[in-house]
Amino acid sequence: MEAGLSWTDERVDLLRRLWEDGQSASKIAAQLGGVTRNAVIGKVHRLGLAGRVKAVPAPVNGRRKLEREAEAEASPIEVMEEAPEPIAITAHRPAPDFPPPAAPTADSVPLAVSERVTIMDLRESMCRWPMGDPTTPEFRFCGARSITGLPYCTHHAQIAYQPAAERKRDRRVAGFR
Repeated sequence: MEAGLSWTDERVDLLRRLWEDGQSASKIAAQLGGVTRNAVIGKVHRLGLAGRVKAVPAPVNGRRKLEREAEAEASPIEVMEEAPEPIAITAHRPAPDFPPPAAPTADSVPLAVSERVTIMDLRESMCRWPMGDPTTPEFRFCGARSITGLPYCTHHAQIAYQPAAERKRDRRVAGFR
């Protein structure tokens, strides 16, 4: 808005007349000059001018909207008996094929404490599975040899990358829906 133009009584009266005549805010701004469409809308709201009634729709092919609605109600509507089955959401990449778990042997033992590593000792080829509470000094990462291309060892990758069907089944068993 130009510095010299303001909402004088004459400009406000013209705004009221044009608004009541049904002119658009853009047309009113153009006729007043020196104000934007948004300035007109703001002034209309500040003045508390009534909103406008929407125009009655023009006849389409000689018929009004009510006639078209009545005709639409009279026509049979196709109703689906059952909603279609939703499309399953799949992961952006399938879970990797893991080697079958080795049968437990007498010499198999849980991870040795010495395999657990701190963030400072963690290397690219080591399993990054977090172990323990991250807020304690005892927090470590698994540190076992990771599968090429994955951040986890075989054991932790099987936990992290479960197929969707297994996750769904496990949730149902746990009582979640």
